[in-house]
Amino acid sequence: MIKMLVALDGSGDYPSVQECVDAIPAGPADPVTILVKKGVYKEKLVIDKPFVTLMGENAKETVLTYDDCASKLLPGGEKMGTFGSYSTLITGDGFRAENITFENTAGQKGRAGQALAAYVDADKACFRNCRFLGYQDTLFTGPLPPDAGGSEGMKDMNRSPARKSRQFYDHCYLEGDVDFIFGSATAVFHQCEIFSKNRDKAINGYITAASTPESEKYGYVFMDCRLTGDAGPQSVYLGRPWRRYAKVAFLHCRMGDHIIGVGWNNWRDSERERTVSYAEYDSQGPGAKMEERATWSKILTPAEAERYRLENIFPGDNIWYK
Repeated sequence: MIKMLVALDGSGDYPSVQECVDAIPAGPADPVTILVKKGVYKEKLVIDKPFVTLMGENAKETVLTYDDCASKLLPGGEKMGTFGSYSTLITGDGFRAENITFENTAGQKGRAGQALAAYVDADKACFRNCRFLGYQDTLFTGPLPPDAGGSEGMKDMNRSPARKSRQFYDHCYLEGDVDFIFGSATAVFHQCEIFSKNRDKAINGYITAASTPESEKYGYVFMDCRLTGDAGPQSVYLGRPWRRYAKVAFLHCRMGDHIIGVGWNNWRDSERERTVSYAEYDSQGPGAKMEERATWSKILTPAEAERYRLENIFPGDNIWYK
């Protein structure tokens, strides 16, 4: 195990996280733990090496931040695009983070559009007690759908060949407004707070925009989470399908009154109502208006909900996110 220390004041091995990541030796992948002292690190960060752990001193005071957005013009005159706007890009498998804030400060109330705080395209990525702060498209859980391209105003960052991506978010805080948790990964959110921000609109946003591949059994699974926000009552959808086979489930989650009664939106494509898998079990709170939910969503039975729990939280003896 290699340990390295990052500190803004120069008391560590490196003053920036990127310099530290760049200094990790090439070759066989030994696990590396990077201890990050409190501070606001404004850097556009790329973590492309496997088995890297970022360990912050304090989640609220150890902040990785940047302010790019999709509409920003590059030197050649073209727009940066959604997937170039990340503050932190993580592509190294086996990544872990604890007590870290990932932030993008652009995009407030639609003024800058898409702006990713974190672009996570890594298998077996685990985040504990982390914060993800942004507005539109705060967290992207890669990989990109194979048909994503320039027609959507996106910078294509597809990896070839596309591969499985499993991610785990435990006791994290995630905030945003439009599609602020989106992508193709199978991702579990366990005991997280999901905060929907107010845009002063009749529809303030959508929590999820999944693009789950048809071949994957699970997409996003929210377990024992709290859905909070300062958005107005009945103004936020649980999700809309970025691609036809989007899969999202909320189990034992408490929902504030900002959640719209119908729950789900078909993204102006009624055909997707036949192919998506949107499910809930034991939703609680003023936003849990189960009798009003879209007829094409599903209320799980206790047995079905238990299967979600067992197959996502306890999938075998070798649990990679321990």
